[in-house]
Amino acid sequence: MKISSFFSRKKAAPEESEELNEGLKKTKENVFSKISRAIVGKSKVDDEVLDNLEEALITSDVGVDTTLEIIGRIEKRIARDKYVSTNELNSILREEVASMLSEDDKTHDALPAAETTGVPYVIMVVGVNGVGKTTTIGKLANMFKNAGYSVMLGAADTFRAAAVDQLKIWAERAGVPIVAQGMNADPASVAYDTVASAKANGTDVVLIDTAGRLHNKINLMNELTKIKKVMQKVIPEAPQEVLLVIDASTGQNAIEQTKQFTQATDVNALAVTKLDGTARGGVVLGISHQFKIPVKYIGVGEKIGDIQLFDKAQFVETLFGNK
Repeated sequence: MKISSFFSRKKAAPEESEELNEGLKKTKENVFSKISRAIVGKSKVDDEVLDNLEEALITSDVGVDTTLEIIGRIEKRIARDKYVSTNELNSILREEVASMLSEDDKTHDALPAAETTGVPYVIMVVGVNGVGKTTTIGKLANMFKNAGYSVMLGAADTFRAAAVDQLKIWAERAGVPIVAQGMNADPASVAYDTVASAKANGTDVVLIDTAGRLHNKINLMNELTKIKKVMQKVIPEAPQEVLLVIDASTGQNAIEQTKQFTQATDVNALAVTKLDGTARGGVVLGISHQFKIPVKYIGVGEKIGDIQLFDKAQFVETLFGNK
């Protein structure tokens, strides 16, 4: 399988649909219970239903701005159709949210085949400690390798005692090489060595782990900028992807983290973890809409294979499908 074909798949496999349905189970039950309360005793969608729906979406971690956009679209639909029954509300929600995400989403470059470009595709992975950043790197390494690509990891999170050892364990599980210098090593030096080794060995994909927390935003910005600059000495276009990992279970904190990291570096893709263990999966909609950065991967379990490419249409269908 070519990398380009792997990343341009439009349809998820049936088993992925089942995994997504299971992964969103808590969120779906949370959203539907609140929507049900919003329309109880009502036959048509009126101002009271819309107020209740607004509250239901905000308290489901969809976010204020995104919720107001959704409500505004439904109000236009009501004005156009004159009468909308509460039985139609779910399908309208599904259609309007899917439309909104399609309009907001920027097309993300597919991963170019290294055998064509001759240049490793470098993914710099950022995010605060505890969101599942290192675990996500391990899962992605496994995904890429299973798709037939050579992968190398770089342990540039040298500030946290367990980070390097944790990444080594994931590298072993995925069966891919890792470049590491140990705790307190210069992160930029680790990144440089990783990219240089990957280029010399003709590696397809490079995943660089970075520190989850520095003293303040300025330090974070300086550190990430330094890492990018040293990698560009080897591969001028590196990193082709800056992947921010966020934890869905943190709800609105995930939005704040996204804001901080997008100010600190040029984030161009998102990975949302721990969807299976939370009722706050609505935050995916809020982040996609608010930051106009594509969600590229979602984590729906703890096993090494529990990660999948994000399909926004399938996500909306699963979340707002018939209950």
